[in-house]
Amino acid sequence: MACQFVMPKQVFMGDGALEMSRAALQNLGKKALIVTDQVMVQLGNVKRLTDLLDEVNVSYALYQDINGEPTDRMIEGGLSVYREEACDCLIAVGGGSPIDSMKAIGAVAGCGGKISDYMGKEIKGAVPPMAAVPTTAGTGSEATQFTIITDTEKDIKMLLKGGVLMPDMAIVDPVFTMTAPPKITAATGLDALTHAIEAYTSRRAGSLSDLYALSAVKRIFENLPVCYHDGTNRKAREEMSLAAFEAGVAFNNSSVTVVHGMSRPIGALFHVAHGISNAMLLKACLSYVMDGAYGRFAELGRVCGAAGSGDSDQAAAEKFLARTVALCRELEIPTLSGYGIDQTEFYRLMDKMADDALASGSPANTRKVLGKDDILKIYSNLWEENA
Repeated sequence: MACQFVMPKQVFMGDGALEMSRAALQNLGKKALIVTDQVMVQLGNVKRLTDLLDEVNVSYALYQDINGEPTDRMIEGGLSVYREEACDCLIAVGGGSPIDSMKAIGAVAGCGGKISDYMGKEIKGAVPPMAAVPTTAGTGSEATQFTIITDTEKDIKMLLKGGVLMPDMAIVDPVFTMTAPPKITAATGLDALTHAIEAYTSRRAGSLSDLYALSAVKRIFENLPVCYHDGTNRKAREEMSLAAFEAGVAFNNSSVTVVHGMSRPIGALFHVAHGISNAMLLKACLSYVMDGAYGRFAELGRVCGAAGSGDSDQAAAEKFLARTVALCRELEIPTLSGYGIDQTEFYRLMDKMADDALASGSPANTRKVLGKDDILKIYSNLWEENA
């Protein structure tokens, strides 16, 4: 069966990627809105970019208010700066939040309306040129046609999509990830692992997405613990940057499944960072759906070295799950209660969370057929794990 495979138009990858992108950035536009956060400014990551823009005579304005996971209000603020400064292109510097925000600002700048108008619709139309400079190895947002923005009125995370949201340029230079502290390294790295796992086990997986997903899983298991314990290891950082990009490419083309569907409501209602909420769900979700795709999970176990060719598919799949749980433990991922979430409040909101998870469409990509009762059971299982 034929399929379409979508990636950024230009990719600059590896040590020195920013410098290599010099000519491409010069041709991106006349004045860029740089979308970032205050930490990236303080760490000097934004200056790396602006120094280069100064050298190639590209003007820019700065919007540094993406402090936390992006909301519709942040998008409105960025759009105001974009219009007031008469910008004609956008560059994001940061993790998934600035990159997702850039996409949303670009969408509204080009297509009009409010970002919440696009919930449940495919975004179409002409948007400004966009370049993404990731500073974490995790979200893969530099390689996807999705953005996640919180609707503050409805208290939901909107999964918005459209081919026009794909950045024209991805500049994946590991020098930007060297400043990520251990907790951010862990959260974003496990986000990338979740992307790769779900891309490979999705109903919509294809031969090309499989290649990227398997490669990402192997790299992450080999290099994420190294980065977590020694953030100065440049080679491991480079491998993780590549893995996050691979995982992004994979799930952009095959989609995510139940973990992401159930993770977004936790993030929206309890303000848990996306990578952490994904990691919290890995054991409960994967153990519940694994029997619908033992062969797929078995191959993940073999590619990461948790299982061998002599293991049955079920045994190899279970070894993969054990390896994944062990990695989350090594990276000190908290439980729901350890994070400070109140169990009574969680159960009170659980019905809404299940509805929101199913409405996102992601659980439907899981090879095991899931209904609302299944989602509720998995949410309940999270507390049984805590006991």
